[in-house]
Amino acid sequence: MGAKTPMNPQIPPKLLDHYFDLTKKALAKAKIIAPERSHLHKIAQDFRQMAESYYKDAQHFRKEGDGARALGAVYYAHAWLDAGARLGAFDVGGDDELFTLAQ
Repeated sequence: MGAKTPMNPQIPPKLLDHYFDLTKKALAKAKIIAPERSHLHKIAQDFRQMAESYYKDAQHFRKEGDGARALGAVYYAHAWLDAGARLGAFDVGGDDELFTLAQ
């Protein structure tokens, strides 16, 4: 039985550009609004740190030419911001295009 060839799908640069741009805008817009001494503030800080870390990882993967991992990491970065906005830990100015807000 031979070794499996690893999957390395080509991710179009235009698709990466789109999601990097969306996530960069979301990072700029998401502001922690929970009171500093509240439990929710600590959660918001953690969500923000996770988003920033995944975004940094995405940039690294993209630089290394690993489009699949770059796309996955940028999706995760945006998801952390989206979850924080939906939870009410971030003020996103009511932006329901960058974020999935409750109706």
